[in-house]
Amino acid sequence: MSQEIIKKTATNTKKTLINGIAADKQIHPNDVRQVIQAFLDKIIQTLAKGERLEFRDFGIFEVIKRKQKIGRNPKKADVPIVIPAHLAVKFSPGKEMKKRLKK
Repeated sequence: MSQEIIKKTATNTKKTLINGIAADKQIHPNDVRQVIQAFLDKIIQTLAKGERLEFRDFGIFEVIKRKQKIGRNPKKADVPIVIPAHLAVKFSPGKEMKKRLKK
């Protein structure tokens, strides 16, 4: 099964997101900035407590524990490196996101 390589496009930042929403909704960018920052802070707080965060049709954020594993330094492949167990955030896309990505 071959995989199609997606062209690398421009990176969108929080600033471009804020300006886009402000223009679309005709709201001052500072107001949009405050709401988006509060939203992001709340996401971080929720995940830091180990809670799952679900946005219907968008996706699910959850904290998972990655097991300890052995890695290799490409420059010194004969020297194993222990990568300790750690917590990571996993994102699973929702139905609407999967549907739009298929197009």
